[in-house]
Amino acid sequence: MFPEQIFYEPSALEYALGLKLKDKYKDVPWIPIENHNNIEELRKNPNKEFAHMKRFLIVGIRKTHKYVPNQKVSDFLVPYTSSGCSAMCLYCYLVCNYNKCSYLRLFVNREQMLDKIIKTARTADKDLTFEIGSNSDLVLENTITGNLVWTIENFAEKERGFLTFPTKFHTVDPILSLDHRGRIITRMSVNPDPVIMKVEFGTSSLDDRITALNKLGAAGYSVGLLLAPIVLMEGWKALYADLMEQLAEKLLPETKKKLFIEIIFMTYSFVHRAINEEAFPNAVTLYDQSLMTGRGRGRYCYRESIRTEAEAFLREELSKKLPGIPILYVV
Repeated sequence: MFPEQIFYEPSALEYALGLKLKDKYKDVPWIPIENHNNIEELRKNPNKEFAHMKRFLIVGIRKTHKYVPNQKVSDFLVPYTSSGCSAMCLYCYLVCNYNKCSYLRLFVNREQMLDKIIKTARTADKDLTFEIGSNSDLVLENTITGNLVWTIENFAEKERGFLTFPTKFHTVDPILSLDHRGRIITRMSVNPDPVIMKVEFGTSSLDDRITALNKLGAAGYSVGLLLAPIVLMEGWKALYADLMEQLAEKLLPETKKKLFIEIIFMTYSFVHRAINEEAFPNAVTLYDQSLMTGRGRGRYCYRESIRTEAEAFLREELSKKLPGIPILYVV
């Protein structure tokens, strides 16, 4: 059962969404907390409890609203209605920020957050794009809160700006019929099926993700494809060549016409290693000393020579199998 327990800030029940969640999950234990950022009984849990804690929901009020400039698909990364996730990808970058407490947190003050986006968009001298999904997966969150539907309905009627978000989930049907007015950029993260099955626990299958991307394109959304993160596990060339074949075969022509691509290589960390070894002792090992080197404090990335080889391979495969689709960046 999900959620198994809900930890909540009592003041969250002063908001309409907080009350809606309280009623929706009235049969689940609700445990009051002082601060969603510091739940001591969860913070002190051993790493082996990581997967179990993913069955909890945290409900609170977002207090940090600082926008971070971004020069990739968006102008700003925006703190929005959730952080963390109920999925358990072994490389999840949110673990670097939240450690084992990277469970799903829901923030009920959505009006405050969307109002700031709209005001910022209206006062800018150009159309700005706001990344609202950098801290969570909003397609997944929408199955609990309905926030993505609410956001698109309330933003799209405004006259300025764009919103964008990535996802690893296929549950996009609730947003397909919305009047988004071309102001929403949806991006689907994909990986070879073996990577999804061995590394991206709790996410949608590749076939389901491709089907969802085609649905979004048919519904008139701008669509992007994230090859992210690139995981150089054994046999990676064959795995990613097969992925390109499947994308070429299964993406509809109408989807390909409007598609763009982002490529992001995996970054790993000491924190990931510590948690994964205890929480998923039988899982594939992502740290490979022969391929990786240190990158800042406690983090690892692929060695430059390895990364260069992999990038050249991916570009060549894309040029053959998805020709003409722009690659916005590689990091």
